[in-house]
Amino acid sequence: MPRSKAKPPLRARPAKPEPVKPAPRSNRDRTDATRLALLDAARELFVRKGYGDTSTPEVCVAAGITRGALYHHFVDKRDLFRQVLLREAQAAHAQIEAASPPGLDAPSALLAGSEAYLDAMRVAGRTRLLLLEGPAVLGLKEVLALDEAHAAASLRQGLRACAVGAGSVSIAALAPLLAAAFDRAALEIDAGADAQATRAAMLWLVRSVAGIAAPAAKPARRKH
Repeated sequence: MPRSKAKPPLRARPAKPEPVKPAPRSNRDRTDATRLALLDAARELFVRKGYGDTSTPEVCVAAGITRGALYHHFVDKRDLFRQVLLREAQAAHAQIEAASPPGLDAPSALLAGSEAYLDAMRVAGRTRLLLLEGPAVLGLKEVLALDEAHAAASLRQGLRACAVGAGSVSIAALAPLLAAAFDRAALEIDAGADAQATRAAMLWLVRSVAGIAAPAAKPARRKH
């Protein structure tokens, strides 16, 4: 009888690697995520509807968070609004600081920071929150204090670095007036004014106040 061929030994299939399970979120992570969701939802509603027409139940529904969780993180709607404004002010300030890093000469840093402020205020809804809703809800004094700790501080530092006034004018008195001009420029642009012309006028004002020479005009191209 013919010998049957021995069957080759079966090879063991390599075990499939078990999917890596994400590490469970800590209580701190969940807390931060809840707070962020509430702030994001509140911002969108405050910008779209205004503070007065936004209710905390609406914020909770939009965020997918319970009212109990909202009041765990914020005292009331006003406190929630205040924290929304704080985040906007911090974001604008960070953009200004990033535009004028250490090592940049004082005039260049002042101009770069000025342009960065105007850019930062073009984020949708930011002008309404910081310059319109903010003073109406929190009062001018509180909003000015918020600005003083952020964008206004950068402006004052830039003016001092440029030795504006050389002792003949108080930087402490001048800075708020120039800051008001920046805010008006942001409002004009937000309302639909010519953004390029408004920016150019604001930078002209900064150069004039700080004694910074205007950039040399580019020579006209010759027609061949």
